[in-house]
Amino acid sequence: MKHWVVSCVYCALTFTAASPVLADEGQNSVEKAREALTKQEDDADSAKQLEEVFQAAEKNYSLLKKSKMSLTYAFDYSYFGDQRLDIDIVNGSFRNFDVTPAAQHTFTNTFTFDYGVLDNLTLSTRVPLSTKYDTETELNNSDVGDVSLTARWQPFAYVPGKPSYTLFSTFKSKTGVSPYEIDVKRQLSSGSGYYSFSVGGSFSKVLDPVVIFSSVSYTFPLKETDLNQVRGGQRLVSVEPANSLSLSAGFSYALSYDVSLSVSSQLSYSDETVLTFNTGNKAVAQDQVSSLMSFAMGIRVSETKIINTSVGFGLTEDSPDVTIGVSIPINIAGLKEQ
Repeated sequence: MKHWVVSCVYCALTFTAASPVLADEGQNSVEKAREALTKQEDDADSAKQLEEVFQAAEKNYSLLKKSKMSLTYAFDYSYFGDQRLDIDIVNGSFRNFDVTPAAQHTFTNTFTFDYGVLDNLTLSTRVPLSTKYDTETELNNSDVGDVSLTARWQPFAYVPGKPSYTLFSTFKSKTGVSPYEIDVKRQLSSGSGYYSFSVGGSFSKVLDPVVIFSSVSYTFPLKETDLNQVRGGQRLVSVEPANSLSLSAGFSYALSYDVSLSVSSQLSYSDETVLTFNTGNKAVAQDQVSSLMSFAMGIRVSETKIINTSVGFGLTEDSPDVTIGVSIPINIAGLKEQ
């Protein structure tokens, strides 16, 4: 039955905020599972994470062992459809009214490198390469996204039969093309345009052959100043991005040793974003609630490799309509786990 749990765990990673991981060659399947459940994977929206499931009688930790490394490749696609209104108002009367359907397609290739500093402390670097296409403006852009650094710490050793806990913190840079520094009529962004920090924690528990998991995280961005972007005849000079709170929960079920299925629900709340212009005027983007339901399947293709695929559906207006993801461990000499 423990083999069932291993396959289940890898599938769950596809739609969490934790990064996917490589299989641990030379170690048993349960050990691979306990390492897998603490990796992070990011999304434009938020930070979500799973923890480990593992067997241990002595003092064991779920993160990468000290000095071990892993590398993972992930491909994600998201579709966001909308209806844009063009209205001309003259002397209080509507002179022109048009509804234009619009959609934005985003393709993201992500490489995540993990390094075990200590048995209970792992550092991760995530490098996304983003491609966007807007159907209304027919604009497209391919560039590096926002590179992020994450530290994951397990404060307590695993006790069989007890829940497992992991704390994490993420710093996200603004290496991508900023939406506040481009010509909005001619360019698309690939990043958020500001620095941000996230803190949170995650939980998991084995109810063989089911693994249940949940996580919570809070993101606080830094104010961006010294901007010089023209918007609507005014010049944007500063942006105060919204703080956000994210929650996720779900379960994974092993259909067999080689196939597992996972279901997860994610909810994120963001407060107001304030844009300040050189005229002293301020524009306020109201708070938003986004939610996503995700389904994932993990298929074992070898003793040391599981390929995960996922599909998600937005449940609110502020969520992507559809998301699709695939994650694959990469074995490179000198980088693969020992």
